[in-house]
Amino acid sequence: MSIGNSPEADRPSVGRALQQARVAAGLTVEEVSTTTRVRIPIVHAIEQDDFSRCGGDVYARGHIRTLARAVSLDPGPLIAHFDAEHGGRPTPTDLAAPIYEADRIRSEPRRPNWTAAMVAAIVAVVGFAGFTLFTGGDKSDNSPIASDSHAKPAPAPTRHPSTIKPPLPEPSDSAVAGLPKDKVTIKVTAKDGQSWVSAKDANGKLLEDSLLKQGESKTITDKKRIDLVLGNAPVVQLYVNGKEVKEIGEKGPVERLSYTPGDPQAG
Repeated sequence: MSIGNSPEADRPSVGRALQQARVAAGLTVEEVSTTTRVRIPIVHAIEQDDFSRCGGDVYARGHIRTLARAVSLDPGPLIAHFDAEHGGRPTPTDLAAPIYEADRIRSEPRRPNWTAAMVAAIVAVVGFAGFTLFTGGDKSDNSPIASDSHAKPAPAPTRHPSTIKPPLPEPSDSAVAGLPKDKVTIKVTAKDGQSWVSAKDANGKLLEDSLLKQGESKTITDKKRIDLVLGNAPVVQLYVNGKEVKEIGEKGPVERLSYTPGDPQAG
């Protein structure tokens, strides 16, 4: 959804555009708050075009950018619309710079000092020529050239074992066979990025509600049924009762799934 291509008269407000995108994505205010860490009252206020709770225009722009990305909306036109209604783009402060990466002012890289490099090269050539004339071209075994011919090559650098990340292990046949048949067991791994995970049982009781960082896993078990909601579903690796579920997230970034002890019928 974009608000930048329609005429001014038909263009929705910033808050209205965020609300429409959230509803279209099938997300509640609570789910957006959990994913973005923006408090529920602030999300409600922004959707009503009330930015007084944000603590200033700089923070308001940051909240707009965060909420827009959570509902798969381009934040650029929204921030431009906000700036047009609030006196233009604010000047970034030292406090806001670490919070919003896009507002940082990056210094230009230093250019190499070619003059110093050329002087050093000339000094090296003159020094080598003087050394050759002084030694008179001595070719004994003690000369630098002879000793270099017998020098041993430097050993290749080795990587410390702690810097090598082992691949995520696949469940073995014995592990799959050891899972209880009268329960449903789900393992969720944030394989290619971070993902928000929420799980409830058949009675609506909350079993899990957390944000998984890349590489983290959660295992959830229930006797009857697990209703699962995955945010940023395409990055998730999912195992149900020991079998991997392929092709998650074809319908969009948020996926709602439900499993019982007999699922899935095929890996």
